[in-house]
Amino acid sequence: MQQHIIIIGAGFGGLSAAIRLAARGHRVEIFEKADQPGGKAYVIERNGYRFDAGPTVITAPFMFDDLWRVAGRRREDYFELRPCQPYYRLFNKDGKHFDYSGDEEAIAQEIARFNPADVEGYRRFMASTRPIFEKGFLELADKPFLNIGDMLRVAPDLMRLQSYLSTYRYVSRFISDDFLRRCFSFHPLFIGGNPFDASSIYAMVHYLEREWGIHYAVGGTGAIVRAMARLFTELGGTLHLNSPVREIVIEGRRVIGVRLTDGIVRRADAVVSNADVAYTYSNLVSPRHRRYFTDRRLRSKKYSMSLVVIYLGTRRRYDDGSLLRHNIIFGERYQGLLEDIFHHKRLADDFSLYVHIPSLNDPSFAPEGGESFYVLSPVPHLGAGIDWSVAARPYRDAIVRFLEERYMPGLSKNIVVETMVDPRHFARQQNAFLGSAFSLEPILTQSAWFRPHNRSEEFENLYFVGAGTHPGAGIPGVLSSAIIAEQLIGAA
Repeated sequence: MQQHIIIIGAGFGGLSAAIRLAARGHRVEIFEKADQPGGKAYVIERNGYRFDAGPTVITAPFMFDDLWRVAGRRREDYFELRPCQPYYRLFNKDGKHFDYSGDEEAIAQEIARFNPADVEGYRRFMASTRPIFEKGFLELADKPFLNIGDMLRVAPDLMRLQSYLSTYRYVSRFISDDFLRRCFSFHPLFIGGNPFDASSIYAMVHYLEREWGIHYAVGGTGAIVRAMARLFTELGGTLHLNSPVREIVIEGRRVIGVRLTDGIVRRADAVVSNADVAYTYSNLVSPRHRRYFTDRRLRSKKYSMSLVVIYLGTRRRYDDGSLLRHNIIFGERYQGLLEDIFHHKRLADDFSLYVHIPSLNDPSFAPEGGESFYVLSPVPHLGAGIDWSVAARPYRDAIVRFLEERYMPGLSKNIVVETMVDPRHFARQQNAFLGSAFSLEPILTQSAWFRPHNRSEEFENLYFVGAGTHPGAGIPGVLSSAIIAEQLIGAA
């Protein structure tokens, strides 16, 4: 039976859920507060320079193929994916780099440059991640956890796979070199987690990357968003931009629609929120309707770190081969820095960085002779009480100075375009609770059944997609949440 479904937010989760539901024959409308779709995958354009504001690492590309297949189309007709090789270049504090790829022998040679004794440990580590991948990704990622029984059924498997260990501790069972431990444990940071706290279940990312590789979209992540929006409208869906939702309207224990900022109520049979889960409950649902997700309960949760991101366009290029498309630069401290960010909630003097330079192999990102890139640094969320009106500029200057001295000579005098965001941006523009960039922190006690459910615990026809619900942040997780929402609405 056809339903009228309203989706709040046009991020990857909202767009993929909208496509799946429209392909099923439902009447679907998306209400997006921004002037373009994408959510965190917003595109910034300044004076001929283009920047993907959000995710840039594409894993599990088959999930996009499946999404287009559901709609009776071919993904290749809408956008092009190309593999990255190597995946990342990782630098230690001295500037020595490790090229991480899907080639087992190439990785073995890289490991041997740092500690030959860890080559065999790496092979055992990779072999151990296969059953974690098969259980955690292939079997559970697109299955809802709506009651405690769902969790109890998988608990023995999670114990057998040692999910109670942290990612770092799990990696350390196989790898002894300090820098190599960093290289094989950093992945939880891509989804807002601390490698010293996040479950070892996230070690499966290594196998996922080995299985399908790391890709980028020609034209950037924004090209994927534009393709998804186009597909959605071709299926008959309606995308409303510049249309923020002010309230989810409730009658009894059911959602009856949404109220927009102009006061108009748009009724629906079901609502899917791609907005941050904590924001949805605390800002869009009146406290008088909430029995479980009270403001106090929402504040008691642990939220991911936030980010400082500096988008830079330069009049010169940095294509001498020392940097790749994806670069991770570790500072001298690892555990201590992460404890400052996640536990002590203080802004450290040092930092670790992710530098993304798409213009190295996609000239559409910058004018001829120029470079377009961003540098990202994890920082505490707004619960830390840092005054970013004071802290932002010195932090930016320290990062630019570091890059100029170590990796990008002449950087400061060659910048022609610059935009910077800090935790205030994630709170104001992205409606992220406490400005956390990845919603709830991915720890074991906030995963699967312990995470806010894909079908609301409060209202029978309110659903969630995106980073804050099961299975969590990252493009594969967000796309999986849309599969779950489609299944739940179809079964309702």
